[in-house]
Amino acid sequence: MSSSPLITVIVAAYDLQGTLGTCLQSVLGQSFRDIEVVVAADPSPECPPDVVGAVELEDHRVSAVRLDAVASVGAARNAGAARATGEYLLFLDADHVLWDGTLQAMADRLRACDRPDVLLFGHTRLHRGRSWPGGAAELLAGQGAGTFAPADQPQLFGAPAYMWDRLVRRDLWVRVGASFPDGLHEEISVQHRLMLAASTAAVLKWDCAQLRRRHTAHPAGGPDGTHFDVFDRYEESFGLLEAQGRTDVVPHLFTRMVRQYLFLLALSDCLPRSRRQDFFQRAAAHYQRYVPDGYERPAGKEGVKFQLLGNGGYAAFQTARMPAVARVVLSRS
Repeated sequence: MSSSPLITVIVAAYDLQGTLGTCLQSVLGQSFRDIEVVVAADPSPECPPDVVGAVELEDHRVSAVRLDAVASVGAARNAGAARATGEYLLFLDADHVLWDGTLQAMADRLRACDRPDVLLFGHTRLHRGRSWPGGAAELLAGQGAGTFAPADQPQLFGAPAYMWDRLVRRDLWVRVGASFPDGLHEEISVQHRLMLAASTAAVLKWDCAQLRRRHTAHPAGGPDGTHFDVFDRYEESFGLLEAQGRTDVVPHLFTRMVRQYLFLLALSDCLPRSRRQDFFQRAAAHYQRYVPDGYERPAGKEGVKFQLLGNGGYAAFQTARMPAVARVVLSRS
């Protein structure tokens, strides 16, 4: 292996489900060998030192970054990126699995596309024994075979903002000064910053990774992270669009933002009951602040939810979430 591998795989070692070993094996067992793996761990009980230490001893391509204090997943990823020497960065969590042959497919696609700044690829989610396509599947399917400028594809900003469904050139990461913040939802503004700065991108139409997380929300956002962090992330992303005059991107990012807020409000174990109304009001304020002129809401039930959030009435929003029978009983009481 050369001193500068093609891909550095950075794995945050928070292992709440006991899947870190499976994740690392899915990477190290690939036929493509021109990689390094950086495992970032802190002293928290969720980062198993035996697993990290064993894989570091068994495979010379693996090195561990051990943080001195309990840190957020963003801090762990930043430490891994600082250690990386590869041409491209791939960020994974302990509950991700790479399918056989995907690293070779990534390498082949990078060479065929003359080393783009970003390589996007598909993923799936395993939930209750079923595999579900990722949220960007339709957008990726519509892309052509060649490279493109992300700035010319504003619809891509309507996809969920993940860092583990793409390869990013390390030079781009360094050039824009990318860094994950502490707290939850750390990927949003970082991913948007990189896409806005990238000159070229390409798509690998493979479902390369599978997410096997039991809980929908990320389990390791940091000691002080809350889901209210999502508001700061979108404020930063919209600030980037304003600074660059990217009004064409705003409708797509706005739709993504509202979908994420509605998703978080729909998760029963995501927001404490005592904070749900506060979250709703913050989300409604963002709706009213960022809604673009002439915006057309999605059709159907989703559009109704958009309207209820935009109106800012929490009582009406809660009533609309009730089953139809419960609403009838309430109306008669």
